[in-house]
Amino acid sequence: MAEGVTARLTGILLALLLAGCASLPNAQRDDAERIANAARSEVVDCTRADACALDSPLMEMARAEQAASTPQQPRHRVLILDDGPDALLARVHLIRSARRSIELQTYIFDEDDAAQLVLDELQAAAFRGVKVRLLIDQLAALRKVETLAALSSLHANFEIRLYSPVLDRARLSAPMYAVAALCCLRRLNRRMHNKLLVIDGDIGIIGGRNYQDDYYDWGEDFNFRDRDLLVAGPVVADMQANFNAFWDARRSVPAARVGDVARYLRAHGPPPAPHHPYRRPQRVRTLLADVADPQTMRMRFVDPALDVRGVRFLADLPAKHRRDAPDVAETASDRPTGTGTGLLDLIGGAQREILLQTPYLVLSKPAQQLFRTLHQRDEPPQVLVSTNSLASTDAFIAYAVSYKYKRRYLRDFGFMIHEFKPFPADAPFELGATGADLMGGDDATGDVPDPDSNNPTDGRTAVTRRERRLSARGLTTEPGSESGRPSPFASSGGLPVRLKSAGMRIGLHAKSLVIDERIGVVGTHNFDPRGEALNTESAVVIDDPAFAEALADSIRRDMAPGNAWTIARREPSPILPRIEYHLARLSEHMPIFDLWPMKYATSYDYRVGPDCPATGQAQDPFDPDFHRCNHPAGDFPEVDLGLKWLGVRLFTAFGSGLSPIL
Repeated sequence: MAEGVTARLTGILLALLLAGCASLPNAQRDDAERIANAARSEVVDCTRADACALDSPLMEMARAEQAASTPQQPRHRVLILDDGPDALLARVHLIRSARRSIELQTYIFDEDDAAQLVLDELQAAAFRGVKVRLLIDQLAALRKVETLAALSSLHANFEIRLYSPVLDRARLSAPMYAVAALCCLRRLNRRMHNKLLVIDGDIGIIGGRNYQDDYYDWGEDFNFRDRDLLVAGPVVADMQANFNAFWDARRSVPAARVGDVARYLRAHGPPPAPHHPYRRPQRVRTLLADVADPQTMRMRFVDPALDVRGVRFLADLPAKHRRDAPDVAETASDRPTGTGTGLLDLIGGAQREILLQTPYLVLSKPAQQLFRTLHQRDEPPQVLVSTNSLASTDAFIAYAVSYKYKRRYLRDFGFMIHEFKPFPADAPFELGATGADLMGGDDATGDVPDPDSNNPTDGRTAVTRRERRLSARGLTTEPGSESGRPSPFASSGGLPVRLKSAGMRIGLHAKSLVIDERIGVVGTHNFDPRGEALNTESAVVIDDPAFAEALADSIRRDMAPGNAWTIARREPSPILPRIEYHLARLSEHMPIFDLWPMKYATSYDYRVGPDCPATGQAQDPFDPDFHRCNHPAGDFPEVDLGLKWLGVRLFTAFGSGLSPIL
């Protein structure tokens, strides 16, 4: 019987391998592309020279910066986009303001409300005469082949390409993903992680946000704390040039020529323009009510924008994915500096302080060596790290590997690590913007958080029965994890862990860096091995004290005691503490196994009391007075320990070899 099961499994695997290797003939691709092109409308709804673009204070600002710039003295205005709904509002407004061109490059593009809204706006822009180019990494492209077929057939002004399709498919099922991991791991593993939106070559947005509800505070039970940068000025031309390099790359394939999309077009013809009814139309209407209001747009995005100097763009090129390419991006003088190399150079030049924010604290070997060298200086810079806790992360496998190296991070590198709480007391998050059905159905209770309340914890303490039921069975929707979606580990490593209490959970996703209160960086790089060796990345670097201060304030807010636990050395064991320490260190250095149960460090929570006043300052774990107000919270605070704890320990013990691809 066992032999029969084995034979059947082998047969299934062989069939999948053969199906995965089956490539569509070029003649059939050409036929599908002809079908799509023939269906593309050439009707333009607007006859005005400006393509009926929305009058925009943001575009006025951008054009003024371009006009006032010279090659010797470029002028730039920038704005940090911390607020999720504002980041979506800015995107929609800019798309409506486009006169000539829109370039959008992203890793994840879903088909939920936020993504559908942007997709609707891109389609409308094409029909009024704007050239729209949409480039999505194949691994996280739109959910339906039908949607890709429709967009390929939409309009002569609308083009869509997929970067590096694996197995000649736009969508990979779980079995086909496993096949791809067996036959095409190198290609599967090298992804385009860049995220750009460029309008008319004058203004752009770069940062961590993909196109999915949970990046804009529209997720129902999980949202990301993320950050983008709105940029106006000559550096936008460099961003556009980098987009062009990816668009023209051999790995960027028109969607109509990808196997499953081409088969759909040949079998069914072009489907109608894609639009799915919004799940929560009221929040869409609320956001759109502000899009055309010049006073609102000026107040939110123009007036607070900073005049900055010293702006440059770091970017990898598609050549990073060539088989003969080195592990870091090209850095030739006539091309943008590779992101990983450029960021390590910035960190290496730090003198006083490094503020590092990353959702996944998994460092490459070059980065580890760099931080070790910095810490060995006579006067090393302080290194403050903002990252996820196990309770807030969307990828517990990545957390498990970082958990293994806590001793190294604290003792050998001098890191001051602050792990984000899943229910932060003070974060730039709007519960009302999520559209969560807190009063819907039979479970309505009326105990909804008061939006005018001054209590920062109201958003998580006023929990309805419906929320408790959601928490009891886990998340209802999958957040768009860049570490865990899509992935063969999605069931175990691509979703947040179960928590002890219910509420709207927030996970850190921002990727930023501040050096010596002078240089600030916002981009897509997680400061991890994937970003250095496998993914292509991009970032904007600004050498300007005012900008660095604003960015540092944002990061420090995420590290404040109400928003983060501080990682510090565990109280030494009264029995043979030195032996325990050396055993733990020996276990950590083993290349595969790490079985010593007692870890060097644990999480601490700041408790307000008579001698411990409320503070917004991140705690120093190396302060001799640290333990007076900071109390142990356990290795995994807020987490409902169970099989996930076992998973963390297993990956801590055996999974360190995965760190180069996490």
